[in-house]
Amino acid sequence: MRLPDRRGYYGHYGGRFVPELLMPALMELELAYRKLKKSGEFKKELRCLLKDFVGRPTPLYHAKALSKSWGAEIFLKREDLAYTGAHKINNTIGQALLAKRMGKKRIIAETGAGQHGVAVATACALLGLQCVVYMGRLDMERQTTNVFKMRLLGADVIPVEKGSCTLKDAINEAMRDWATHIDTTHYLIGSVVGPHPYPMIVRDFQCIIGKECLAQLKRSQKGVPDALIACVGGGSNSIGLFHPFLAHPHIKMYGVEAGGKRGERGNHSMTLSQGRPGILHGALSYLLHDQWGQILTTHSIAPGLDYPGVGPEHAYLKDAGRVKYVAVDDKEAYEAFLELSEKEGIIPALESSHALAFAKRLANEMEGSMLLVNLSGRGDKDLGIVTGSEMERV
Repeated sequence: MRLPDRRGYYGHYGGRFVPELLMPALMELELAYRKLKKSGEFKKELRCLLKDFVGRPTPLYHAKALSKSWGAEIFLKREDLAYTGAHKINNTIGQALLAKRMGKKRIIAETGAGQHGVAVATACALLGLQCVVYMGRLDMERQTTNVFKMRLLGADVIPVEKGSCTLKDAINEAMRDWATHIDTTHYLIGSVVGPHPYPMIVRDFQCIIGKECLAQLKRSQKGVPDALIACVGGGSNSIGLFHPFLAHPHIKMYGVEAGGKRGERGNHSMTLSQGRPGILHGALSYLLHDQWGQILTTHSIAPGLDYPGVGPEHAYLKDAGRVKYVAVDDKEAYEAFLELSEKEGIIPALESSHALAFAKRLANEMEGSMLLVNLSGRGDKDLGIVTGSEMERV
């Protein structure tokens, strides 16, 4: 079965739950995408930019020191080496090209950790598009370097003062903007969330991660891994890794959520582990909400995981039992951050550190196995968090 179906559903999840005003824009986007994804010219331009501008393919690195220490063969997909420092650029280059072909001259986006915002600002500067990025005030305080980068690249970064002042609220403001500027504006969503066709579009652009892994493993004659591990906030880096491997049913897959402060209510972002189905930001998926449907406060040391929802394809994969979703708390993630830095000379993003921490845990159960971890981003953006007062509370 090909997912999503014609209505944009992954089993029970997905769909389009938006004001009538936005429906024409979503239909226009879907039609344009389905046409352009078959265009040889579009695919060639995207392929050239990913190679010559982004620096793909990113390496598949055998972390020998970690492997020796943990007792399993640890391989890292080095998305931290993609230009701008994370996997986000794969999607932003693709969507910005799509928007330009549609005649949209203004791009709006949301960002939490700032990596998506930097990637959007970069793509807009490259392609000559106006860029507006919404970012929660709290996230702006935690990610000052990325805010500076976005502004340096010509983006207008707008602080969001409402709600928890984090990613959820930035998405709310971006959708309000889009509703009032549909004719000229493309909303460049950064994860596999939102109304159809966004989860499909973002997944397709991020699948280059898993496709490259398969090709790299084949060339090196190492076979396929025993398990794939990736962090999950909205879920784009993990879907990008998992989706091309779904045809290999014997490979275990683990999505790692933010356990925050030891799983206390309001202090974690364990959407799939502890959430229930509901509607947020235009799609039906698992959410963290109370019995009255009010969205709960979330927390993670990693700003990119601090979100109360998740992509609908992840919800489908959870219910189908194909991917197991687990959680790592702030302390474990911080310890993995330090261990990779000290043992391999690689400073990971705090988001990726959640996946690393679970890989260490899994290595104890799967001694001698091959574990492939998606290192979704680099950690220079998080140095302020690691050295700041937030770590004192972990």
